Amino acid sequence: MSVKIIELNDRAVHVGDETGVILQSPGFALADGSSIVLGEAAERQARLQPTNSYNKFWHELSLDPISHGNNFRHFADIAYAHLMHLAEEAEIGGDVIFAVPGNFTRQQLAILLGLVNHPPFKAGGVVNSSVAGAALAAPPSDIIYIDLQLHQAVVTRLNTQGDHLQAGTTIQVPGVGSQNFMDLMMQMATGMFIQQCRFNPQHNADSEQQLYNELPGWLAEAEDGNLILELRAGETLHTAKMPRESLINSLGGHFNKINEQLAPMLTERDTQILISPAMAALPGFSASLPQQSQLIVLDQHAVSRSALEHQELIIAGDEGIKLVESLPVAKSKPANSSQTPQTVSPTHVLFKHRAVPIKDLQIANQAEVNGHAGSANTLLLSIAGLPEDLGRIYQSGGEVRFQSLADVSRVNGKSVTGETSLSIGDQIKFGSSAEAMTLIKVSDG
Repeated sequence: MSVKIIELNDRAVHVGDETGVILQSPGFALADGSSIVLGEAAERQARLQPTNSYNKFWHELSLDPISHGNNFRHFADIAYAHLMHLAEEAEIGGDVIFAVPGNFTRQQLAILLGLVNHPPFKAGGVVNSSVAGAALAAPPSDIIYIDLQLHQAVVTRLNTQGDHLQAGTTIQVPGVGSQNFMDLMMQMATGMFIQQCRFNPQHNADSEQQLYNELPGWLAEAEDGNLILELRAGETLHTAKMPRESLINSLGGHFNKINEQLAPMLTERDTQILISPAMAALPGFSASLPQQSQLIVLDQHAVSRSALEHQELIIAGDEGIKLVESLPVAKSKPANSSQTPQTVSPTHVLFKHRAVPIKDLQIANQAEVNGHAGSANTLLLSIAGLPEDLGRIYQSGGEVRFQSLADVSRVNGKSVTGETSLSIGDQIKFGSSAEAMTLIKVSDG
């Protein structure tokens, strides 16, 4: 069998092979007596049975005894059950490379290797996941990588040393993991339902779980400035609107906690900021980042592809398994290329947590959208008092340009008229709206 890659991030453990990511399984377990449910199925029931639900077994992986363990002695037992679930679902039966986050301790690494020291696993090697993801994704430069876990964000500085990328400082930012963002958004959604429908979806476990399960879909479908929230209670369908701008503002406190840790690490002028797809999907996060930095969104397959490409450097030889924290960086473009790593152009516009390819994008405004999401070539806003045609973003002569058609256009906070060139990290806003269009490069790993 081919080599498999297991990327350990409890927000969604990824299993990948030469085709990319083939399985995603969040770090949830639901134990009831002798039975156990794992992954997404457990997450979708976690609020129905909170005393039987576990989601910290990767975050706090240890051999310490746990109370009310439901036949599990410690978190390592639950982690092993999750690994066996992955092995069955992804048909793992050969060499496995584990990609672990920078906050993984030596003790946790030792526990992991003990768990996979027998079939169906054959642990081939272990690599720092941020190094693996960035090695093929970013031009040779100093990089800060930001990833989202269930209970925290992790910020890792990666340093270029010759032709290699080396893991540096890792900072854990507690209280701003995906569960914290979900809790905050659920509180806001609950307020909208109470205000608009006189319905409290958190008054019982069933409707609270329904709210949790539906929220990601509402975020993904929001295109018109509002999130349309629908929950059914008995025979009644409750519908509420959540203004997207209000949602972004409510998340700002969590974003500030991450950016406070990020700021001291931005010591070099050309430092790249690399963020995971999960971070990019948070409404408003990219717009909160320092505007002078170059922003790249990592492709979800990047870690798997990089680990496979570098497997000869990662898979252990006779000396035994060790954590690989340095890999060769991606080769630069040829000297006659129209772009150098320092002047690489944006490839996408990050807007409403979607990365839209830059070809010839029209920016339109409709004060009352009525559910219309616009075409694939249109970025649609809903801002009262502004004209219908706000501008366009397009490619010309090897660069990306913005043509402003409204006198309320701002790039990086400064008013612009006519045309201006755009670089990675630039942000476009209109009027007093908090909605931002961020120029990014999407790496395919």
